[in-house]
Amino acid sequence: MIESPGGRDASERSDGPALIVLRGEDHPDMEFRLGTREYDWHSHLRGQVFCVENGLVTVRTGHGSWLMPPNRAGWIPPGESHKVAISGAMSGWTVLIAPAPSRDLPDRPCVFGIGELMGALVRRAVTWSRQDVLTQEQERAMAVLFDEIRHAPREPLHLPMPTDRRLLRIVTAVLESPHDTRTLQDWAAWGGLSPSTLSRLFLAETGSRFAQWRQQARLTLALEMLARGEPVAVIADKLGYATPSNFIAMFRRSFGESPARYFSRRKG
Repeated sequence: MIESPGGRDASERSDGPALIVLRGEDHPDMEFRLGTREYDWHSHLRGQVFCVENGLVTVRTGHGSWLMPPNRAGWIPPGESHKVAISGAMSGWTVLIAPAPSRDLPDRPCVFGIGELMGALVRRAVTWSRQDVLTQEQERAMAVLFDEIRHAPREPLHLPMPTDRRLLRIVTAVLESPHDTRTLQDWAAWGGLSPSTLSRLFLAETGSRFAQWRQQARLTLALEMLARGEPVAVIADKLGYATPSNFIAMFRRSFGESPARYFSRRKG
């Protein structure tokens, strides 16, 4: 629940500044409440950019799932139905963007990196969250923040989900048993499709080949387990990697650094 002073839900405001920046913590009085909790399916009038400085956030939409590790930002367009799971996030921030400027941002949820300038502007703008009218200087700073959001680099933390019921049955089974090493041909037989049909439908509905999607699914699950503090050796075993070094190599190819360094550099 996001509430502005006076009990108004800031995410539903059609008035006020084009961008409203809120600080978040795990405290019942916070307007942007974090911690470890789940929010069921809902949507907002305003678009929402949000970031946590520790822990992990998973967002599910009709298009798939998105992960927000520490110091990555997630974007949810206005009116996009979504559900949120927060794991151990004790601090962070959100930028609520009015519908009109939101049209200059992606029309689907995504994850992007945060530069130093964006972080500095957010920290400054948090102090203006109670103002209904901004000064000219503040408006200029908000315009720069909006430009930083528009041009931020995308991150490969999206797990697209198919809609075909046969494919959905297969990917659900893969997510439930990520250590399962069955081949595409094996999964096609299990799901009642020919291998060629599975390959064609999978690429058409997710934009990825089956092997690529399964690796991204494992990466998604790995980030969730790493955020909970599970050891790399345990994660590698749960995800079906022969050795921890194989898992670390996969993680390094995706993020350019080891799991330990990735999370240690992103602690709040």
